[in-house]
Amino acid sequence: MVVARVWAGRFALVDADAAGRALREAAVRRLALLDSRGELSSEHVRLTATAVGVSERTVWRWVSSARAQAERQERGRFRIDDRLRVRLAYHRGNAAALHRELVAERPADGPAAPSLETVQRAIRRDLTAGERAGLRRGERERRKFDVFLERPSSYRNAAWEADHVEAPVEVEVDGRLVKPWVTWFIDAAHNAICGTAVTPGYPSRESILAALRAALLRIEPYGPVGGLPALVRVDQGKDFLSRTVGEALGAFAVKLVPLPGYSPFWKGSVETLNGAAEKMLFAELPRYTHAQTLASGAVADPDAPALTFEAFTAEVLAWVTWWNDEHSMDELDGATPAAAWLADPSPVEDVDPAALWMFTLEDDRKTRKITSKGVAWGRGRHYVAEWMVGRVGTPVRLRYMPHHEHEVEVFDADSGEHLGSATLANQASAEQVAALLRTRARKARQLRADLSAAEKSRRTRYAAATTAAPAKRLEAITTAEAGAELAEHGLDELARLARPDLLPHSPPPAGWVMPVDLDRVAAGDGTDTTSAETGTTSNGREPG
Repeated sequence: MVVARVWAGRFALVDADAAGRALREAAVRRLALLDSRGELSSEHVRLTATAVGVSERTVWRWVSSARAQAERQERGRFRIDDRLRVRLAYHRGNAAALHRELVAERPADGPAAPSLETVQRAIRRDLTAGERAGLRRGERERRKFDVFLERPSSYRNAAWEADHVEAPVEVEVDGRLVKPWVTWFIDAAHNAICGTAVTPGYPSRESILAALRAALLRIEPYGPVGGLPALVRVDQGKDFLSRTVGEALGAFAVKLVPLPGYSPFWKGSVETLNGAAEKMLFAELPRYTHAQTLASGAVADPDAPALTFEAFTAEVLAWVTWWNDEHSMDELDGATPAAAWLADPSPVEDVDPAALWMFTLEDDRKTRKITSKGVAWGRGRHYVAEWMVGRVGTPVRLRYMPHHEHEVEVFDADSGEHLGSATLANQASAEQVAALLRTRARKARQLRADLSAAEKSRRTRYAAATTAAPAKRLEAITTAEAGAELAEHGLDELARLARPDLLPHSPPPAGWVMPVDLDRVAAGDGTDTTSAETGTTSNGREPG
């Protein structure tokens, strides 16, 4: 029993010493870290001394010892300095390639080059994960390791964000497969989609104005989310920064805030919406271009039927309704965007629909007059309407939706009163427009085929090489083929260089029949042809 008590006491003493050493080591590591950052103070030392049960002088000695050890380790350690950062970028972030270069550069009588493990360890220690990714793949990869601050919570319509997104879905438009674009405005405070517009081709000012009108109005079929925002954040796209969009927002004192280029994190709400739309909407539609592929890279069902543009637009608008009314979000404490927007007590400023219609149209800033043919605008076109009867000579100004050349809005140039709409006179029928588009497409295909054939004839193939040697052509052609092609091109070259006006033509040979003088024939003198030898016509008369 006595032996057992002795051994138990030794074990307890050993455990107490181990716990004390662990506490001391943890305290020294903490103090050394504070010292390396320049934050160590006497208060830290006093607290540590009290906790460990030693004097403050002893703690300061521990700190000095840890500081000296760290300095010795730093002096002898291999580092990635500025020069090696450049070389690492040259090698696309490849540590092994950098190590091979260091080995090759080592002088014969100099110190040994660091090992590959040392280089890899220095890269991990001296460069952050973001820096390593940036040196390997560029700025976009580096940004994936950045920390972005969140904007403080705000109120509804304090700020909107707008953007275009190309839908990765092939849609049938006029017999062709195209990838449409979606333009939308989103309330940054509650992630509610205010307005949406879908465009079959690349978006323009017209797409923005259509989506903006849907966002500002809160009457059917739009709303209830909408109204006048305080500002709208956009990227550097020239259509968002166009005069038409700026005037449409400026007329209602809405500030347009262009963000720095290639910085999507500045408008995180709409960028999140773009990503959510691809995963939740576009990925479930037929002919999704980012779908899984087979081993050959081909899609699993290349003949899948495509949605019509009308059906695609219906899918997008239905998804927008679902997003606003049914999609609950953790950021909104489980509420839907529309519910959170409606629950916000902040006042909403609505806009007069008539004024909105006028300000979201483009104005060419020219004064015209109503003539008996209507109002002339662009390339000799005339626009007419029944209300123009009796108004010939009235000075007017036109406003129009960009690219909607079939109709314009006419305003009195003096009072600014909206007189009415006018449509294009002699407008081509839908069948004529379709036939014209088919003809243009056929000509474009023919030109592409001609250009492709020309480039293929210019292409030269070379044999693969396993040693350093001059390139060897692979085309095999006979002497006759080469001579025939050169002769053909030679005739073309001679024809291009010909100068028929350099030397006068010699007289025509005797017996040749000369061309008919059409003016004399029309005068009724009976002349048909003239002989170069006799100088007489075919009816025997003297010419003239």
